[in-house]
Amino acid sequence: MDDGQIGVTGIIDHKPLAPGEGVGCISYETALMRTITPRAEDFDELGHVNNVVYLRWVQEMAVTHWHLISPAERVAGEVWVALKHTIEYRDPIEPGETAEIRTWLGPYKGPRFERNVDIRKPGAKRFSARATTEWCRLSSVTRRPLRIDDETLDVFGVKGLL
Repeated sequence: MDDGQIGVTGIIDHKPLAPGEGVGCISYETALMRTITPRAEDFDELGHVNNVVYLRWVQEMAVTHWHLISPAERVAGEVWVALKHTIEYRDPIEPGETAEIRTWLGPYKGPRFERNVDIRKPGAKRFSARATTEWCRLSSVTRRPLRIDDETLDVFGVKGLL
């Protein structure tokens, strides 16, 4: 497949951001949040959202956040790749239920940034799944790592917060 055939998939809820939404996301309380309704094919033989689907949502929420807050030239010039996922499952989401997905940023070092994702039923005290992913920022052209710089922190609205 050549680069001309590669497209971005998995954006959750294309609605524009409200003023200030998506910036300064450093905790559950300040996280970017989207609601998702599982599709019929998201359920497994146990009748709840499959574990692989939760992981897909983790990936899609990260992509959604980056594409919503970043200028087009940044999106075109950079790509984020997952280096490691840690995911924990607690409260299954079943047919007819929706999920709120929140994402926020954690520590960074060099080209690596930690991102947290919490998936739970609306109003639930306990998560259905939560994940921490270590992401690496790369140049879209060279595929070489790019350090997390002040400009990147500014895009996320987290400069001086982390």
